[in-house]
Amino acid sequence: MTVLECSVMRAPASVATGVQRWSQTTPAPLTDYAARAKPLHASPVFPYDEHINQRLAIWQGDISTLEVDAITNTTDETLTECNSVSERIMQVAGPDLKEEIITRGLECRTGEVVVTSGFALSCRHIIHTVSPKYVDKYHTAAESSLHNCYKNVLHRARELGARSLALCTIASPRKNFPPDLSAHTALRTVRRYLELNQYPQLVIICCTSEAGPLLALAPLYFPRDAREADAARWRLKDAGGPEGQPCHHDRRIRIIHNPHSHTDNAEDETSLDDETAAEAAAAFARACSPDTQLLLPAAQPRPPLRYDTDQYERLLRRARSEDLSEVSGIGCLYQSGVDRLGRPVVVFIGKWFPITEIDLDKALLYLIKLLDPIVRGDYVIAYFHTLASSNNHPPFSWLKEVYTVLPYKYKKNLKAFYIVHPTFWTKMMTWWFTTFMAPAIKAKVHTLPGVEYLYSVMARDQLEVPAFVTEYDMTINGLHYFQPDTSNT
Repeated sequence: MTVLECSVMRAPASVATGVQRWSQTTPAPLTDYAARAKPLHASPVFPYDEHINQRLAIWQGDISTLEVDAITNTTDETLTECNSVSERIMQVAGPDLKEEIITRGLECRTGEVVVTSGFALSCRHIIHTVSPKYVDKYHTAAESSLHNCYKNVLHRARELGARSLALCTIASPRKNFPPDLSAHTALRTVRRYLELNQYPQLVIICCTSEAGPLLALAPLYFPRDAREADAARWRLKDAGGPEGQPCHHDRRIRIIHNPHSHTDNAEDETSLDDETAAEAAAAFARACSPDTQLLLPAAQPRPPLRYDTDQYERLLRRARSEDLSEVSGIGCLYQSGVDRLGRPVVVFIGKWFPITEIDLDKALLYLIKLLDPIVRGDYVIAYFHTLASSNNHPPFSWLKEVYTVLPYKYKKNLKAFYIVHPTFWTKMMTWWFTTFMAPAIKAKVHTLPGVEYLYSVMARDQLEVPAFVTEYDMTINGLHYFQPDTSNT
């Protein structure tokens, strides 16, 4: 058995107290670098600390089996990504976890965290985070964002009072992160955090597959004796910042106070320190995917997007002042009661939306006029595609414009979007739009084969639909084909 195989504890250890601490593992044989080259550091960057080593474990197995206070889930912005870690957590936690994500409309930005209950898992909390995609051209931004993932998870675990945390390898393979770079980032961030904080008292870094990179690099950050700490002076290249953030000395940013002056006076120029550069890189990483990222809330307040806000305000003023009777008279969009949670229900009748006869600009204005007071709180939409034809299909360019113009509150407070009597075209367009244009609302969209299914979320007397909808529904489904369970509502 190799040293690596002895150093990691395999499943089935399901309780945190049964997981082998890093301090209990055996140091590997050391290579003498002294005669080959000069050390990269004059003294050990991460000194030997038995107490810190006792608070770390590297474990290979199923993270959902660990009995800890909190576990980490690596996912996407909508908390619905399908990867080996996320799928297992969702399966073991049970349907209540998915229901909470959908009901609360939970979303998460890259590098940030969202907390849910553990439900059927053996933990109290699940800390969800979103790993950045790795693109070699923008590797500094990706590294900084991944560091933020680990730092924010650890910080949130401390806020929750978690004594033990199971920390998965956040950079999933589909994000193209090099395993060694991901391991460096995780170990360096955890080490710095444990130096500065007493909680969590135990951090278990979990691997679903090969733990080799973590085990090979862990002695650089968590030396198990003075000899390992000294040997790390030759192998450790990036010591990182005070919180473990990566430092890129070759990409320092210079700010010239007077851009029109080309003086050599050193007082006219200053350099951002490494931490500021890392924060700028993280902001750039978030900007790499504007279609998804700009829809999501930031953990800290940030300046509003003035152009979009001003454009919406102008449209709102027009909607309140212009005559929109030619659109409102059609009756294709209206509010119809509330659902069982007291949220307003907005109804859209696809068959009554005449694309060839209506002014789409005024249709957008009427949409804003009707929804603006409603979307200040939670709401749901019921779209009836009943007997709609190609003459009722809005242009994709118009849908894109509508989604772009409407501010964040429209997406955030939308808790469910029901599509009744969908066709193949509807399903394909919905999949394409929510996958590539609006992933933030993908988990909120539900296709229903009949009207009766809506009665599980809203009372019959709260849903007003045209007679042709119910008549068509009866011809294809019959009478009372679905009996909703309202015992828990």
